[in-house]
Amino acid sequence: MRRFVRDNALSLFFLVLFALALAGQSVAGTAAYNDRQLAEGGAPVSWAGYVTSSDFAVDVAENWQSEYLQFLLFILATVWWVQRGSPESKKPGKEGPESDADQQVGPHAQPGSPAWARATGLRQTLYGNSLGLVMGLVFLLSWLAQSVAGLAAWNSERLSRLQDPLSWWGYVTSADFWNRTLQNWQSEFLAVLSMVVLSVYLRQRGSPESKPVGAPHGATDVEG
Repeated sequence: MRRFVRDNALSLFFLVLFALALAGQSVAGTAAYNDRQLAEGGAPVSWAGYVTSSDFAVDVAENWQSEYLQFLLFILATVWWVQRGSPESKKPGKEGPESDADQQVGPHAQPGSPAWARATGLRQTLYGNSLGLVMGLVFLLSWLAQSVAGLAAWNSERLSRLQDPLSWWGYVTSADFWNRTLQNWQSEFLAVLSMVVLSVYLRQRGSPESKPVGAPHGATDVEG
């Protein structure tokens, strides 16, 4: 168990943070929702009632989809574009999917390479793009969940104001949907931009997300 924790400490750390943050969001969200209900003359709901509501679902899903969009675009963009001096970038001149030898696939696979890296054809293509495909799938599913839960929450609010409900298409083309969506997207893009550019000039000793403290600013694709 001790070795398992040591070998998986980074993922376990963020898993615990995720669970704590989600639990905290559910508690704070319940309180905020009930404050609105009482202010509008409605009845408060229980914690279980809130976490199974469309209001909670849309808040969670819209954050998930923006995060996975960020990772998807970063994964794909770093295949083709570089940033000189950033440890988040490949070296200039290495743009593109690289050669089979560089990627250690097919006849260039190593003894410990995954089985699908040794394969050819469709299996190698799928495995060679599996990270982007899974990130893209999770993004699309989260976006769909956001749109469905958001529609339910929005129509509930419209009905309380004696307005006609919207269709799914009407909601996903509405200003409310894109206002909520773009608020999240712009913050994710800014965070990635900051990481790419600041890591050229700033350091964090011992972190693989940073260059070695003494590395020149122009050094690219090196880790601390």
